[in-house]
Parts: sequence; C-alpha cells; structure tokens
Amino acid sequence: MAGRLHNKTAIVTGAAQGFGLGIAETFIREGARVAMLDINEAAVAKAAEPFGAAAIGLGCDVSKAGDVNRAAEAAIERFGGVDIVVNNAGTTHRNRPMLEVEEEEYDRIFAVNVKSVYLLTRAVLPHFRSRRGGCILNIGSTAGIRPRPGLTWYNASKGAVNLLSKSMAVELAPDRVRVNCIAPVAGDTPLLASFMGEDTPEKREAFKASIPWGRLSTAQDIANAALFLCSDEGEMVTGTVLAVDGGRCV
Repeated sequence: MAGRLHNKTAIVTGAAQGFGLGIAETFIREGARVAMLDINEAAVAKAAEPFGAAAIGLGCDVSKAGDVNRAAEAAIERFGGVDIVVNNAGTTHRNRPMLEVEEEEYDRIFAVNVKSVYLLTRAVLPHFRSRRGGCILNIGSTAGIRPRPGLTWYNASKGAVNLLSKSMAVELAPDRVRVNCIAPVAGDTPLLASFMGEDTPEKREAFKASIPWGRLSTAQDIANAALFLCSDEGEMVTGTVLAVDGGRCV
C-alpha cells in the first residue's frame, strides 16, 4: 500500500533533531523523499544517513538568503522538484525578564523564527507557481496564542509565525499553494531547558501541570499533525493554526 505522501518531496528545516527529525522520519515512512536542512551540517548528514536515497542532509543557516537559496536548489536538483516545505527551525532566549535579553539574541530569534519563513518561501514559490501547487507548513507555537512569562520575545516571534501563516494562505490560494501552521505546546526537545529557565524536576512538573492532557508534546505528536496537513487529505485546509497542545490554549 502506498503511503500518504507517496511520490511527494519535502524540505524540512531544523531536521537534525526534535520536531524536525520526527517530521522527516514520518514523511519518509509515508513515502516522501525529504531534504533535511539544519545549521549543524554534520548532525543532519548523520540523521539523514539511515534513510538512504529517500533523504539528503544539507547544512543551512535558515536566516541567510544564500544558504537557503543553495539548499532549495540542491533539493530540487536532487529530487526533481519539491511539493512540501516545512519551516520548523527555531530558537529561543532563556526564560528571563524581557530587558535582560540582549539585542543580538533578539535579532537572532526573529531571524531564525520569522525571517527564515520569508527566505524559504521566496526560494520555493516560483517553483510552486510553475507547478501550479504546493504546500507550506510553518511551525508556530502555543507561545503565540497563550504566552508564558519570561519568554516575551520568543512569544512575539511565534505570534508572528502564527499570523503570517494565515496571511500567506489567503494570498497564495489563487496559486493553489496551501499554507498552514502547527502551534505545539512545549515538548521534550533541546529547547525545553531554555523555555523553563532551568531544567529541574519541579520546573518540568510545573510545565506539565499547565497542560490539561497531563504531558509534554512529542515529536510524533507534531509529525502526525504535519502529515495530515501536508497530505492530500488536507486539501481543503489552508490558513489554519492547529494547536497540538493537550488543551493548553483552551
């Protein structure tokens, strides 16, 4: 039986670990070929290796236009085209008062979390338009819906991702390009310690206690939602921000 992404090709950013790796693994399992992008070139090459010809690992700083353009071109050349883009790469500042975040750190957060969406969309949209279709999935956050204290600038960056996804969807619908967003609740990823400020059993329990379902999100939770939104089953879904949050934002 063919997978739900049979003969599809995807670009997934931040794919060396965490949500991005989970999305890439799930897409490949469902029949896709995936260009896995990450700033850590060695790590993403190692992550892609078990998938053989179904994946390629590419080093890419998603905040730099040259890197993004080269990676998009490499993905299209390797696989003959791209159908899906998942803007997953993200970063944060450590949980602390807003004025303790340095300007350089602030700029990096918005460059990685927001500007990257602009850069990769700019790189692939002409290709999508030439094919009369495509799918863009942005990874926002519940932080942009129900913000936690101490993460003001990260919250703002994800609020931008949540909203720009809706705006993109309206503008690109005539091109038959669907744009959606997933807003995950905190997950057990490398960013968790920064969200909490310090990684202690007490802090973890406090985060879990804020989620009605009683646990943090997993990479597979996010990958399952991504699979639906990027498959043909989601053909009528565009402009949505899907909270995968165990009830956190209710």
